[in-house]
Amino acid sequence: MSDFGLKLENHYTRLPGEFYTLMPAEKVGVQPRLLHANPKAAALVGMDPAAFSNPAFTQVFSGHAPLDGFSPLAMVYSGHQFGVWAGQLGDGRALLIGQARAPDGALWDIQLKGAGETPYSRRADGRAVMRSSIREYLCSEAMAALGIPTTRALALVASNEQVYREIPEPGAVLTRLAPSHIRFGHFEHFFHAGRPEQVRLLADHVIEEYFPDLVGDHAGWFGEVVKRTAELIAGWQSVGFAHGVMNTDNMSILGLTLDYGPFGFMEAYDPGFICNHTDEQGRYAFDMQPAIAHWNLRALAYALSSLVAKDALITALDSYERHYRARYRALMCAKLGLMRDEPGDDMLIGNLLTLMAKARADYTLSFRNLSGEDIDWLHLFGDANPDAEAWLARYRVRTESEDLSGLDKVNPRYVLRNWVAETAIRAVEDRGDIATLDRIFRLVQAPFQTHDGDEAFAAPPPPELSDLEVSCSS
Repeated sequence: MSDFGLKLENHYTRLPGEFYTLMPAEKVGVQPRLLHANPKAAALVGMDPAAFSNPAFTQVFSGHAPLDGFSPLAMVYSGHQFGVWAGQLGDGRALLIGQARAPDGALWDIQLKGAGETPYSRRADGRAVMRSSIREYLCSEAMAALGIPTTRALALVASNEQVYREIPEPGAVLTRLAPSHIRFGHFEHFFHAGRPEQVRLLADHVIEEYFPDLVGDHAGWFGEVVKRTAELIAGWQSVGFAHGVMNTDNMSILGLTLDYGPFGFMEAYDPGFICNHTDEQGRYAFDMQPAIAHWNLRALAYALSSLVAKDALITALDSYERHYRARYRALMCAKLGLMRDEPGDDMLIGNLLTLMAKARADYTLSFRNLSGEDIDWLHLFGDANPDAEAWLARYRVRTESEDLSGLDKVNPRYVLRNWVAETAIRAVEDRGDIATLDRIFRLVQAPFQTHDGDEAFAAPPPPELSDLEVSCSS
């Protein structure tokens, strides 16, 4: 039996057939090969990591064989892309191959990404390239370790075929997990098609499955979606993460980080940081993310307008900034060890960010190095920077009576810098070096620790990797 002990259920097919297409994976490539698998993700769904050594594991998680007892499906949705209505989209290269009941009672989607064409591929090939698959595999685990709500990564399989983008590239299939992959765009799809009853069916399904305390309360449910989204974005901003493609079809109804493409963790602090080379107008720049999330919530509110009264939608949307600011302030105070609330704390935080932007100081190290020697922190701001010296003096006075022993448990030493991800990609693609991938994988899963011999991965990029660009094809 190739169910690997999973307790499989199929709740999404309780919805009518217009919400999805039942279909097998395409069986892309030949003789797929398991590159890496994640024991922590396996534990989430109650899978014994010993299954990784079973040849059937590679067959199933490449799409070459189904999970016993589950009929795979691709979901349909629509969305706004770069602020423009794009119409029908859907799982163009994703396939839900299982829903597993975990030991703790949670239900998890198991989804393949890159397993071939679906009816929603829109003339695309339904495949995924190795580089983008490695980036998502690493970053979803990095975000989870940072405490940011996210999809997870179970396995990475080489498809042993060439996938054509700008140039031919090696292909891969990623297995990702999430409580749900339902997006804002699912609701937009049926609303803009003039099908309010389907909007209601989907909302009731989502509430029953994931918000059981709010059954029958559509307005309260939307308010919770607003809150989760606001707190998610606050988490992104606190760790210097830019998503790069915040289209409504990439926004999770559960407030998860979804669809890792041209993401980037900031190195030199730049509020206007644009991680996506394709984003020529800067719509999804780092400092635009809070506003764009609110824009996306307004689009969702419009899609729910047949279900929730206008006044209730407006009230929920108006709560977004309050939720965002409260969460962001709490996270930033924690990063500085400001456990007591004192007058002037907001100014202290704001002045630091201004100082970092002016000096183009490394975002991650500007917080991490506060727990070390003053000279190491000041070095980030250039030699003899009087503004940095003055801020540090104020900070030391402010925190004299604070317990700063926990700073290294809040401020990571390692984030998945683009150059670190690129190091893993080149190791795999150029040399078949899985050991380097595994080394970086373990590092981002434990970002607050010091990893002997891996100090370089905590630093800004070496010159040969300093001008990397990522785009929507990444």
